[in-house]
Amino acid sequence: MPPLLVETNFTQDTRLDHEKFRFTVLGRQVLRAPVAVLSWLGRQGPRAVAALIVISIALPPVGAALKPFVTEAVFLLLCIAFVQVDTGVLRSHLTRPKLVLALTIWTSVLIPILFGATYLMSGLKEQSLDLYLALVLQAVTSPLMAAPALAALIGLDETLVLCSMVASTVLLPFTAPLFASAFIGPALTLSPLALALKLFAILAGAALIGFGLRRIVGILAINRNIDPINGLNIVVLFIFVAAVMEGVAARFVATPITTIALLALAFVVFIAMLLLTTLVFTLAGWESALTAGLMSSQRNVGLMLAATAGDLPDLTWLYFAFCYFPMYLSPLLLQPLVRRTISRQRSGAHDRGR
Repeated sequence: MPPLLVETNFTQDTRLDHEKFRFTVLGRQVLRAPVAVLSWLGRQGPRAVAALIVISIALPPVGAALKPFVTEAVFLLLCIAFVQVDTGVLRSHLTRPKLVLALTIWTSVLIPILFGATYLMSGLKEQSLDLYLALVLQAVTSPLMAAPALAALIGLDETLVLCSMVASTVLLPFTAPLFASAFIGPALTLSPLALALKLFAILAGAALIGFGLRRIVGILAINRNIDPINGLNIVVLFIFVAAVMEGVAARFVATPITTIALLALAFVVFIAMLLLTTLVFTLAGWESALTAGLMSSQRNVGLMLAATAGDLPDLTWLYFAFCYFPMYLSPLLLQPLVRRTISRQRSGAHDRGR
């Protein structure tokens, strides 16, 4: 081959390599920007969630546009939650199943019976069927998938919450249709069988994808990228929060007293579930009792919205929106009380051990 031709080919190859390098660097920079934004969002924690609520209330048109995607948003949130489930910790905690079993039965069976029966005997079904529907669906659903993270923020036993939450979620396709049929009956447009199948499809599909991604990507990679994953969780959460908050501002302007009463009711139900569960589990120790109380009060009403494809009355939607206020504010409201209670319990145990 003539020297000139060799030199020309060498120059072309060098140019191609340089262009590939520039393209690779540019691609990394393009990817780095959204990852950095997601990481920043993920580090904001409860502040970001509080901001989402404010933004969603302030921008009703965004919520109206996102309302058809509630089911998809809940499904993605469940996938992200299952990606973050530590199966090793889950298995180790299940070796001591008594407390987990008791808490699972309480939150999956006894809370729906106690609260459902209370609402039925109060005559609320005849007075306001839409509100009755919201309260019963809140009682029959499983705990929030974010409950372990909220428990960790407060300083409670997140592994106990994780195990009981997973067990309650597994039971949900069987328990929710049963209690919905018993307390709601034909007022729920979705049949018990259809509700069971939808819940099973959503939960099984999310678990399959979440655990599958965890296995493919690996635990170390997930732990290294926990901030971007939490940031993605907040972005998807915005779709859900914006949709459920869509009518809040308009309802407050139109009927401020009714709207404030609904918000107050959401806090009352949250506190009632929290206190009742804590009292029931006091024999297990105050730390376990508070952990049980927090988990039982965090009801995943979004899952009910997803299972019914959002085919619920406006008042039910509005009450579900208000349910998230006490749930997401619970770390800020409960953390000082929980820390003082646990500190006293541990100090007392230390003094008795001397």
